[in-house]
Amino acid sequence: MSLYIPVLFLVLVLVFVPSINSAPPPNLTKDYYQKTCPDFSKIVRETVTPKQGQQPTTAAGTLRLFFHDCFMEGCDASVLIATNSFNKAERDDDLNESLPGDAFDIVTRIKTALELSCPGVVSCADILAQATRDLVTMVGGPFYEVKLGRKDGFESKAHKVKGNLPLANQSVPDMLSIFKKNGFTLKELVALSGGHTIGFSHCKEFSNRIFPKVDPELNPKFAGVLKDLCKNFETNKTMAAFLDPVTPGKFDNMYFKNLKRGLGLLASDHILFKDSSTRPFVELYANNQTAFFEDFARAMEKLGTVGVKGEKDGEVRRRCDHFNNLNV
Repeated sequence: MSLYIPVLFLVLVLVFVPSINSAPPPNLTKDYYQKTCPDFSKIVRETVTPKQGQQPTTAAGTLRLFFHDCFMEGCDASVLIATNSFNKAERDDDLNESLPGDAFDIVTRIKTALELSCPGVVSCADILAQATRDLVTMVGGPFYEVKLGRKDGFESKAHKVKGNLPLANQSVPDMLSIFKKNGFTLKELVALSGGHTIGFSHCKEFSNRIFPKVDPELNPKFAGVLKDLCKNFETNKTMAAFLDPVTPGKFDNMYFKNLKRGLGLLASDHILFKDSSTRPFVELYANNQTAFFEDFARAMEKLGTVGVKGEKDGEVRRRCDHFNNLNV
């Protein structure tokens, strides 16, 4: 009998003792910077307001940037890192090449202002999280709580992007597998997809729905407009269309109403109404904006906690596009 005790003990140790190399997730709090950078919220708000006024697509771009950051191994500002001679970073993978410059710019502007007020204190990951919430609210979206205390990650690898971000032509099961990896349900997938109520997509992302033949499930008039808009998309790669053609600059539930009318731009948008598993949520949000806003807000709060880094596995970068150790 005694021969089995060491083996059993070893099994128990392996199961119940956490690895010394895995740092526990940080305890995020609303007032994380209350003493160390009391003007944090004010500086973020005063920086995003004029930028959104000058460039109305900033809100959508920043929301997308935040999503891409959090779904790539956590909300750690790894998507902000620039490629150098040692490393090809996330933002230079094909799936991230269309991330808008205005989103990167607003983070840089906020970081610059904060470094003057409280140098070396606020992480780029927290800046991106707070700026996203403020911008979403500015364009009519719901207010939600942003807890703070994230640290900036030490890694950003382009080759890790594929398989971690949903694609424009994916099925619901394929998208759900990616969302599930990050702890999200089917309903939360649909709620977060509602972020497409603002912003645009480049023609190459939906060209297969209009060339060479038009997808019969696409609204015919909408398809005609898109065909004309994107006729030269192979030579002019900047051509893009609004994801919500009805109220493109307003955060509302029009995106879901559009899906019912054949006005979903991406195949992955349209499939949410076509698939029987997600259609009830589309119907709910199309008929009830309050329900959409409440579920979107909760999902965004949850998104902001995905894979966050603490003191042991992160840093506060001096510049958001570079690791403090430039050789990393």
